[in-house]
Amino acid sequence: MNYCYFSVVKESLVIIPTYNEKENIENILTYVFEKYDDVHILVVDDNSPDGTANIVKTLQKKFKSRLFLEQRTGKLGLGTAYIHGFKWGLSSGYKYLIEMDADFSHDPDALIRLYNSCALDGNDVSIGSRYKNGVNVVNWPMGRVLMSFFASKYVQIVTGLPINDTTAGYVCYKREVLETLDLDRIKFIGYAFQIEMKFKSWRLGFKINEVPIIFRDRTKGQSKMSTKIFKEAFLGVLELKIKSLFQHPAELQVQENEPS
Repeated sequence: MNYCYFSVVKESLVIIPTYNEKENIENILTYVFEKYDDVHILVVDDNSPDGTANIVKTLQKKFKSRLFLEQRTGKLGLGTAYIHGFKWGLSSGYKYLIEMDADFSHDPDALIRLYNSCALDGNDVSIGSRYKNGVNVVNWPMGRVLMSFFASKYVQIVTGLPINDTTAGYVCYKREVLETLDLDRIKFIGYAFQIEMKFKSWRLGFKINEVPIIFRDRTKGQSKMSTKIFKEAFLGVLELKIKSLFQHPAELQVQENEPS
């Protein structure tokens, strides 16, 4: 089988946040490293009681200089895990930083297409989109599919964001986007985090592209979705829109006189 490889060491960093992912973490790391020669991975683990971090430490011996681990003190939320990973990746010099789940719901075979969308096609943000061409979700109950699909439509209507899959968590960012955004002012930690990042990137004029993917529900481990996270997203969209009416896009950027 012919694979298309990332070609520049330290070009791209995949950030995988984990909490109790022992069933998946070894498989996803091994798959990505075997398929893509030079991609690096940072696992941000929120003190998983199931020993996820210990599995990563063992694999670091096999994937030397390609696999990194940041351990946090507790379950602090998806958004803060990605912010932690973004800051680590920026300080380490990566050009493209990619969000990806540990459970194979984000098809690792599509990773190269997200990368190419930014590295070759001139986009600043590329999104692995479930809803770019219809609905491409496998193994979700119909109720959850409808909730997710119409949640994205709700975000589009309220914010004007021209994206079909606004809550998508499979995303590639050019470093310039993350350097420009004031990451310390990203407020939300659940699915609203994904919306906030896309909304603020769009308001700053960055070019966003959706790459169609097929999303498959996890087969191992437990979903982290909760009514609290959904409520945060629903109300957070209204807050984002209202604040944007009184906020100039320049206020979303890191100010030169502020610490980075």
